[in-house]
Amino acid sequence: MAKVSSKYETIFIVHPSLDEESRTALIERFKSLIESNGTLEEVDEWGTRRLAYEIDDQREGYYVLINFESTPDFPAELDRIYNITDGIMRSIIVCKE
Repeated sequence: MAKVSSKYETIFIVHPSLDEESRTALIERFKSLIESNGTLEEVDEWGTRRLAYEIDDQREGYYVLINFESTPDFPAELDRIYNITDGIMRSIIVCKE
């Protein structure tokens, strides 16, 4: 029996000190990770924005929104990888259903 998939939305904030090449590589890494574990639906790079509060003495971050579909066990693994990846300041994953 096939696993049921759900729709998710994730936003992560990339540290502003990363140059454009490193930032792009980081975003591509998460896009391919999501694609290998589900279906990538939409990637929306919001760009550099002011943070609601300072994180690690930073006032800005580069925001990326990704909508995807996957099995219910993948978001926990994605969250684990966010937490151990240098350059990711904050992240959140929300089930849309």
